[in-house]
Amino acid sequence: MIPSKKQFDKRLAKLRKEHKKLITKKNKPVKKDFNGIYVRYKRPIITANHVPLNWRYDLDYDTNPFLMQRIGVNATFNSGAIYLDGRYLLMVRTEGWDRKSFFAVAESLNGIDNWQFWDRPVTLPETNEPDDNVYDMRLVKHQDGWIYGIFCSERKDKSAPKGDTSQATASGGIARTRDLVKWERLPDFISHHGQQRNLVLHPEFVQGKYAFYTRPQDGFIEVGGGGGIGWALVTDITSAEAPEEKIIDEKIYHTIKELKNGQGPAPIKTTEGWLHLAHGVRGCAAGLRYVLFMFMTDLKDPSKLIARPGGYFLASEGDERIGDVSNVVFTNGWIRNENDEVFIYYGSSDTRMHVATTTVERLIDYCKDTPEDKFRTAESVKTINKLIDKNKGL
Repeated sequence: MIPSKKQFDKRLAKLRKEHKKLITKKNKPVKKDFNGIYVRYKRPIITANHVPLNWRYDLDYDTNPFLMQRIGVNATFNSGAIYLDGRYLLMVRTEGWDRKSFFAVAESLNGIDNWQFWDRPVTLPETNEPDDNVYDMRLVKHQDGWIYGIFCSERKDKSAPKGDTSQATASGGIARTRDLVKWERLPDFISHHGQQRNLVLHPEFVQGKYAFYTRPQDGFIEVGGGGGIGWALVTDITSAEAPEEKIIDEKIYHTIKELKNGQGPAPIKTTEGWLHLAHGVRGCAAGLRYVLFMFMTDLKDPSKLIARPGGYFLASEGDERIGDVSNVVFTNGWIRNENDEVFIYYGSSDTRMHVATTTVERLIDYCKDTPEDKFRTAESVKTINKLIDKNKGL
């Protein structure tokens, strides 16, 4: 039996009430087990249910009397981030039931809760070779005055054997804007060292050129002979081509970045150097485990490492471990505000978005004074014993 207009209106009112309650709910910090480095929060900040109702439902009784969800949203994750005019803005990777990802801006006044999407998703221009999928945009306010969106552009691999619909190619997509609404699409980044699935733009000119953090890899998933965080200088971003890429942070056996590692968001500039947040991947019995780690580079030469704390910085906990791709945390966005507070935005298990908060001062201390990984069990024990000895009598 088709619902009456009255029943339709009643259900719609309930949907709207529940949605408003969700997006306006306060988020509280987790005070238990505080590690002194950052504060986590109790709930995810953006989920598929935060996406506006009018993006998902046909709200017209005549064409949708059952009030069915016509366009489903599967996940909201891996968001770029930028701080503009006192507003915290996330460029959310929004994935539909059809597996296609698109970008949508969500806004908050405090960077923690009350996230609301802008009226429409981003209309991203295409190149002459249309993308099959786009995702994981880094937002970078560059020294040249533009805001750049650097993202992965995925296309079906034309060289795949007939009938093989699983193989893909990845390129570094580049677009720029002044307002996050109107976008100019530039040609994809050209690499001579394999595919680029994890490209990040440095926020300042280096030697008068645009600088990119790359992750060269042989295939779409496997890095093969490549891997590590690369560094490339480009003369013209409107035709970005990097004939040379040098690895500045390599993948290392039996570490949190054994299989691959890549730059997260663009680094944060401090008086002590550039703060970097990155992801590391290792294999385990459950598949691939993604965690976050940090390092610092020289203020004048951002390709030169000056501090490399050992181990992971942040890993999935509790419900964060469960999702479409379990046991994963990934970040491509963080914000430093005028008070030197840092908001780290990370996706968990390719499903939802979270925030952790800290300060520039704490992150510098963490990077400079946390022991490095010496890559052997015996050395790890020495490091622990050294700390035990230091703490005697304290």
